Amino acid sequence: MIKRLIFIAVLFVTTIGVSQNDAYFAKATELYNKGEFENALNYYDRILDNGKHSAELYFNMGNAHYKLENIGPSIFYYEKALLLKPNDPEILNNLGYAQNMRLDAIEELPKTAMGKLYESIIKLFNFNQWSYLAVLFMILFVLAYIAYYLLNLAFRKRLFFVSGLLFLGLACASFFLAYLSYQDFKSNNPAIVFAREIVVSSEPNDRSERVFTLHEGTKVNILEDLENWLKIEIADGQIGWTPSENLKLLRDF
Repeated sequence: MIKRLIFIAVLFVTTIGVSQNDAYFAKATELYNKGEFENALNYYDRILDNGKHSAELYFNMGNAHYKLENIGPSIFYYEKALLLKPNDPEILNNLGYAQNMRLDAIEELPKTAMGKLYESIIKLFNFNQWSYLAVLFMILFVLAYIAYYLLNLAFRKRLFFVSGLLFLGLACASFFLAYLSYQDFKSNNPAIVFAREIVVSSEPNDRSERVFTLHEGTKVNILEDLENWLKIEIADGQIGWTPSENLKLLRDF
């Protein structure tokens, strides 16, 4: 009896939370369409405070910040949307517009043709999506095997036998790509510069040599942290240290 009451209470609270978030999202959309971008962001923030995260939410927040010409936040939320929905053309398009507002023009290190192909395949989906795909193909393999076992006609048995092998191969490939995607995820810790301008030093202290400067909206990869300092790398391979308060981590959910 107590377990049932707890279940009903949790379900009730969850339902209220979902409906409340839907109401906030609808209100924010209404305000956005009226050009009241600051007020729209207030409602989007309420959704985040309720623990709701989605590519659509981050995309809309990026759009609102872009309209307000907030370079760092707009890029930040577009990038967060991409983490949940990789290679989405609309997000990539708007991110490109926001990146054109940056002051820093950093050339990426050149990649080989194989490196570009590997990256394009890995980033088709995130590691969770690759895992779901692998499970789906494994289920299809099992169903094809059952059909092969139960059917009597030779043609149909061959058809499901070949289909089963194909699904098994796709499942193995998806599991492998999920593993590679996860390793890539672990090896990168991206962040966005939120300060107007930051100085990157050779060592984690205020007395060390200044290596280069960065401006709002630039994406960096965090390699190491030491107290209130972060060791970062930018797209052209340059490395240095900057106070952690200058950056905002993309993976904070």
